[in-house]
Formats: sequence, structure tokens, C-alpha cells
Amino acid sequence: MTLSARSPRVLFAGVAGCALLLTGCGKGDGGAGSGGVSLGFVNGGDTAFHSCLQQAVEAQAKTEDAKVYTANSHQNAGTELSNIEDMISRDVSALIVQTVNVDALKGDIAKAKAAGVPIYLTSVATGDTGDILGAAVVDLKKAGALDAGWIAQDAGGKDVEVGIVAGAPGAASDLLVGGFKDALPATAEVVANQPGMFNPAKAQDVAENMIQAHPDLDYAFVANEEMAFGVRKAFDAAGKDVRIVTMNGTDEGLAAVKSGEFSATVANSAQVIGETAVKNAVGLLGDKKVDKIANIPLLLVTEKNVSEAPRYCPK
Repeated sequence: MTLSARSPRVLFAGVAGCALLLTGCGKGDGGAGSGGVSLGFVNGGDTAFHSCLQQAVEAQAKTEDAKVYTANSHQNAGTELSNIEDMISRDVSALIVQTVNVDALKGDIAKAKAAGVPIYLTSVATGDTGDILGAAVVDLKKAGALDAGWIAQDAGGKDVEVGIVAGAPGAASDLLVGGFKDALPATAEVVANQPGMFNPAKAQDVAENMIQAHPDLDYAFVANEEMAFGVRKAFDAAGKDVRIVTMNGTDEGLAAVKSGEFSATVANSAQVIGETAVKNAVGLLGDKKVDKIANIPLLLVTEKNVSEAPRYCPK
């Protein structure tokens, strides 16, 4: 997920020059299934979250007998607007958008509204929900706070050092990191906070520098599990048993919690977000009694409750 944390229009969540890739799924031709509904899905990035989110959107669209076109903005706000314009030209019934940056939403929504195409958001919602069809919202600040709560409990009141490997600046990780920092106990000092750009190799480099500068580091908060694996490699290579807390709840991430590679993760199911977005968008288009703003459940997962985590990605 790559969303700005600086816009006051966010309720809460939840990553130019690239060619536009469009695909169609579902029954029928020309942008609509036999049910007459066509959806444009504009994805925001290329992480496991984004991949699983798209799979869930496509699978649920088939269940709803809706046509879906997909495009990826690759974390570029300009590409996102171009993708939305392309979807509008296809005369879709509605747009589902995993935005690159909430600061970009104002222009996106205005463009779609002028064309009479409603937007359904995933991960975040705007402050003025009157301009959108609906949203499947992830409270990213809460997700960060859940990881901080685990550290507070594990530290048991001792003075500890904490490092943060964020995602991309101005992105979803800002919300995560903000929630995490706000919920840390006073005895936990954040000694480093650097972006890993949602890239495992970059995150590994950040962690290597972090552990060299702070050899007594106790905990690390990492904005997603893909980066957390790179961070784990760096700490292991340095011979440091730094406890890692992270977010997503992928199969690989849950296995790492079970094995002790990660101490905790926050399950934030991309499958649930994608399925909810399609079901509710179709329902709202049909004037059905559907919640306009759907809150996606979060779960702090440790080795004690791994079996309770929801499925992250469609199989």
C-alpha cells in the first residue's frame, strides 16, 4: 500500500513512464458482464499486497458477474491519473482505486466525478465521503499501534532501543509509522527511522546501516513483511537477535512468526479488502443496503494465535 499520510482528508486505512497494462476478466464483451456492470481497478504498486489485492478483485468480479479492467500506477501519481482517464474512456460503471498517494485523490475524484464515474477506494477514505461511492478502509494507525503494543508488553517497562524501516515517504507507511510511534511506551526510544521503499534489498541495506550505528538495538518495526525478510537477513548476518514486528499476514509472514524470525505481524488481508471492495461497489451501484464505509478487521498475530489469521491472498 502506498498512500500519503499528510492529507487531512484521510479517515484511515492497508505502495511515470510505465506502460499501461489493461486486462479484462468476467463475462461478456465491451466492458460489462451479463449483469451489466463493468469496473475499472487502478492498483497502486507492485508489492505482494498489491498483487493479492488485484487477484481478489478479479476473482470477486467473476462471482459478481462483472467485467473488470485493471491497470497499475507503479507508485506514480501521474500514472494513476492517466490510468483513471483511460478507465473513464472505457465507460466503466465505477472505478476501484488503491491510490498511490491520497494527495493525488483530489484530482482523481474530480476527473471521475466530471465524467459521471463513481470511485470506490481501497485502504483509505476521503474526509468528505460525499464525493465517493464508498471505501474499504484499513486503520493503518491502529495497525502500527498493535505492533507497538506488543513491544511494550515484551519490553516489560525496560528501557529499549527501537529502529523503524518505513516504506516510501508520503505513503501508507507514514500512517503505520505514526500510529506505531504514538503507541510506544516512554521507555522505548526510536533511534533510527529510514525508508526501505517497500523494497527488500533496500530494506536490508537500511538494516545493515542501522545495526552498525546502533549495535544495542532491541526491536525493529518494518512496514511490510517483504522488507522484514531483508531486515532479518541483515540482523542475522551481524549476529544480532533484534526482534522484528511488521505487517501483512502473508503465508510466508505467518510462517516466519511461527518460526520466530518475526516476533509479531498485523494481519491485514488483501483478499478481504479486494472482495469487500467489489461486493460493496456492485451493491452500492445497485442501491442495495451496503455499508458505504467498510472497516477491514486487523489482528495482531504472534506464535500463539497464528492459526487465527485470515487468508491473505486468494489461492
